[in-house]
Amino acid sequence: MSDSDSIGMLLSGGVDSAAALKQLKLQGHQNVTAYYLKIWLEDELSYMGECPWEEDLNYARGTCSLLGVPLEIVNLQTEYLERVVDSALTELKHGCTPSPDIYCNERIKFGAFYEKIHQEHHFIASGHYAQVKHLSPQHAELHRAPDPIKDQTYFLSNLSQSQMQKIIFPIGHFIKSEVRAFSKLHQLPPKDRKDSQGICFLGKIPYREFVKYHLGEQIGHIVDIDNGKILGQHQGSWFHTIGQRKGLGLGQGPWFVVDKNLTDNIVYVAHADYVNQYAKDNFYLRDVNWINGEPNLNHHFLFKLRHGPELIQGHLNKLENGYHVILEKKDTGLAPGQHAVIYNDTHCLGGGVIDWKTPSQV
Repeated sequence: MSDSDSIGMLLSGGVDSAAALKQLKLQGHQNVTAYYLKIWLEDELSYMGECPWEEDLNYARGTCSLLGVPLEIVNLQTEYLERVVDSALTELKHGCTPSPDIYCNERIKFGAFYEKIHQEHHFIASGHYAQVKHLSPQHAELHRAPDPIKDQTYFLSNLSQSQMQKIIFPIGHFIKSEVRAFSKLHQLPPKDRKDSQGICFLGKIPYREFVKYHLGEQIGHIVDIDNGKILGQHQGSWFHTIGQRKGLGLGQGPWFVVDKNLTDNIVYVAHADYVNQYAKDNFYLRDVNWINGEPNLNHHFLFKLRHGPELIQGHLNKLENGYHVILEKKDTGLAPGQHAVIYNDTHCLGGGVIDWKTPSQV
């Protein structure tokens, strides 16, 4: 990559992307255009919660004005609906827990967006906490950020090699406190803005309200899996995921969701005193994506079972249509539909969708 390469910078209005844009300018890149992605649901379901896009856009405009970078708005509402939201709802209907942020990165930020601007720009930059090693024009690797809490490689694990070759993460080598200090030093408009939370396509809309809007409610029993006693009612099994503790409305807890029966519309829970006996140390992976091709399976890997700092050692056995994962310690929050992401030290190799059934049964 040279200083003359054209870069499309994803600018959200938050502090991370603003710092990433400033870093690009400090590195001498002059041919940069910032893009704010207009996403689905922000207007259509704005009655559910505060609509953030106007505030976000004001911060993005302020950052671009300060840094002398042009800003364009790209409407990807239809693409969000078709490529992310529909698949998330399908997973929920089948009792699974989707990972929409992973598909958001693969199919929207570095998918549909690049399809729109690829004739104008050589690279896409964003404020993700991750590192890309461009080893050659045809080979790029994804590596964890040094900040274990903010590291976002989990959400980037479904990217293809061709996508990786076009990506730049200017602040991927920073920790969060350094980004805050950097933003204050350069007086970037979002320097004191809080980090956004929640699923990419919802903005500030509550996740539960989003699910209710699309799938409705279906009242069923919450049952103690150890004795079969009915403890309460739920409004729909799709509101709950395995490993969930909060939001059950049960007394004498804490209680954890450990299983679901879709046929009888039952959500099974276990008390904290007994939940560990329902922890699992093995599962199947389907729809596996290898960023750099399938690795040598004859050694141990590190696994992330959800976004966060924890990594668990384990190994992979290849099956006809997927993989069998065996972990070195059990986990109480393994949920079908979620992604397990695979690492060799800091190198993110890819990941796949967790399932209890073998891929041939799915």
